[in-house]
Formats: sequence, structure tokens, C-alpha cells
Amino acid sequence: MVPEDPAWRGTSQLLPMVSRQPGQASRSLPRHGKESLEMKRALITGVTGQDGAYLSELLLSKGYEVHGVKRRSSSFNTGRIDHLYQDPHAGGVKYRLHYGDMTDATNLIRLVQEVQPDEIYNLAAQSHVQVSFETAEYTANSDALGTLRLLEAIRILGLEKKTRFYQASTSELYGKVQETPQRETTPFYPRSPYAAAKIYAYWITVNYREAYGMHASNGILFNHESPIRGETFVTRKITMAVAAIQQGLQDCLYLGNLDARRDWGHARDYVEGMWRILQQETPSDYVLATGETHSVREFVERAFAEVGRKIVWQGKGVDETGTDAESGTVVVRVDPRYFRPTEVELLLGDPTKAHTVLGWKHTTPFADLVKEMVAADVARLASKTKLRHAE
Repeated sequence: MVPEDPAWRGTSQLLPMVSRQPGQASRSLPRHGKESLEMKRALITGVTGQDGAYLSELLLSKGYEVHGVKRRSSSFNTGRIDHLYQDPHAGGVKYRLHYGDMTDATNLIRLVQEVQPDEIYNLAAQSHVQVSFETAEYTANSDALGTLRLLEAIRILGLEKKTRFYQASTSELYGKVQETPQRETTPFYPRSPYAAAKIYAYWITVNYREAYGMHASNGILFNHESPIRGETFVTRKITMAVAAIQQGLQDCLYLGNLDARRDWGHARDYVEGMWRILQQETPSDYVLATGETHSVREFVERAFAEVGRKIVWQGKGVDETGTDAESGTVVVRVDPRYFRPTEVELLLGDPTKAHTVLGWKHTTPFADLVKEMVAADVARLASKTKLRHAE
């Protein structure tokens, strides 16, 4: 529920905070606006998602007043941010939620007018690539035109010089990659309705920056995961299945293209990059990535290894299976339904510009990311099982 409702439930879920590694120096960043200790105000669309939750925590830790936009739902959808809830009746509330939708221009204009944000982080999207083939029109309306609506709200309200705008772009823009690794200058070649919609969002952000002098920037983020990644995304699907198979609650994990390669990082690292992008005096576009690539197959192997299982692969194509080496049981199968109409085989980012200009680098190695996600899902499932038995 939204914070205005006192029944909004708190949970014990805590997200890891973004912090410097031991020995890592703090980098001085330029700050916009007055140099006094005035509290900055941020508006986050897509606040209930993985990135919205981590970004909320980061900004609150930096003293921001944070306003989040969430869609109306008949069921609770605030699980990732419940622990951030602040009673609106108390004084000094720094975290508020508002109903909104990227397809509703008047609603977005009203929200921007009311909040008067110093920074807008546009994270809202229909972000599932496979789903975008089935809901192409909605994806375009939300992801492409939704971005335009927010930029227009800034322009119409005369906030071009006050409000800085961050657009969540995606490595899916590169699609059928034209060079490897992919950097800010690499040509785009979208391979899905989602990527096509995001290309419009990318270029309309650039256009409003150039046409109206807005501080509007794109963060081209490569795949970033965490224990609170959506359950329909392949990494979380894998770690949840590993936990369920280990506890005897599931027989097999079904996947599509095992050889697809992605540049996977941790979401808590990437939201730090988002924030750094908006602290620069000059707006620009940045690739945020680890500079490493791993296959879905490797993710599966590492995930099962975390629970002491070695996977042996047999067969080819749709007939390929992954077998538990010790028991001989097939625990991974290929399902053709999970193949995309147009596949993206390889994504590998070059974050040199972000390293040089922003002082940003990812801090979580691939192996640690997989370990954290598997451990979280094993613990989560064990807790649910214990509660059921207690009943």
C-alpha cells in the first residue's frame, strides 16, 4: 500500500546498503544546486522494483527526501520497500509513495508539479523481454511514450533548469551486437519490442537535453541482479529452482537458450552509478557494466554448486539436459517455449567512461552475486517451509 495508508505493512526484509570496499577512497562528486545542506528531493518511478528499492535506500542514506511512484494494485506490491515505510502522520517524513502510471500524462504532470523534484529517476518499465513480444503495444506506451510524458512534464512546468532527469536505458539496445565490447558509441540494433521502445526513450532523452537544455542523461545498464530480482527473470528463476530442487519441492528447472551470454552485475552497485550520473555538472550517457560475460549455462552450474551439486550436460539443442552428477537425476531441461523469436546471443559492456568520469566501478564479483542469490532463496524457502509446518 501507499504510505498514506496506515495499514501499509512493514517487514524485516533489509537490503544490503551500497558502501565502499575496505581501503577504497571516497571520491568527491560535484553537486548541483546550492552548496548548502538543503535536502534534495528525488522522484523515482518504478519504485517498487529491484532498482527502485535499492535506489530508495541509497538516496535516503544520503539525506534525500524520496518520493516514489507506484501503480495501483488490488494486491500488495510493496514487499521490496516495506521496511522503508515512514508514518505520514509523524514529522520529518522523508519517504512517500504516490499512485501513478507511465501511461497517464496528466497524473505524471500533477506529480512532478506537487513534488518539485531536484532529480527524477525514471526506472518504470515493462521490462521483461519475452513478455514484450506478447504485449508490444503496451510496452511501447509505457516504456517509450512514458519517458516522453515525464520529459514533457518537466518542460511544461518550466523545471528544465531545476530538475535533473535519469533515464534507465538497457544493454538490450545493442541486441544483435555490432561490436564487442559494447560502449556508448556502439550502434544500436534492437531485437525485441522492449528494446525498440527503449531506443525511443534513449533518443528522446538525448533530444530533450539538446533541444531544451535539460540535464537529462541515459544510464545504459547491463544486466544487474540481486536476491530481490523479479521472479520471472532467468537468474532469479534459476536460484529459486535450485533452492526448491535442493529441498525436494521441485523436480526440474526448465530454461531456453543456455548459451546466451550476459554481463551480470549486482543491482546495489548499479544504483550508485545512477546517482553519480546525476551529480555531474554536464549531462551525458554512460554504460554501466562489469566488463565480464558469462553464459546462462555457467550461471546454472555455479548456482547448483552452491548447494553441493555438480551438473553434467548431455545432448544438444532442445534435447540437452543437465544431470546431477551424484544422483544421475535430470535437474535441467530445455523448453523451446523460452526461446525468443529473435535471440540476443552476447552482451558485454565497456564501462571505461563510467570508470573515468564517474569514478564508478562494480564491487560484486559474479561468483559472489550467484552465491548471495542462492543463499537468499534457500533461506527464504526454508523459512516458508518452517512456517507451513508450524501451522
